[in-house]
Amino acid sequence: MNRGLSRLALAAVATALIPGCGGLKPPPREVNLAGYSAEFKQGYADGCESARSLLSRKDQDRYRDEVDYMMGWNDGHSICGRRR
Repeated sequence: MNRGLSRLALAAVATALIPGCGGLKPPPREVNLAGYSAEFKQGYADGCESARSLLSRKDQDRYRDEVDYMMGWNDGHSICGRRR
């Protein structure tokens, strides 16, 4: 009977610990965008949102015509895509 309780206790502990291991992710890092243009910040926000969802948030005209927006979008998409 002692052996049966030991196995049951071990199974209970293992069951309690296993779910916690699969969801370990690094905490999100804050990105300091101070000093960047409004166009860069908007591009970063759109790129980040695109990386986190199934829908792309990219203003094609701004991406083509505004270098700051394009660079921000690329950075946001790249950085936020790694956090998934």
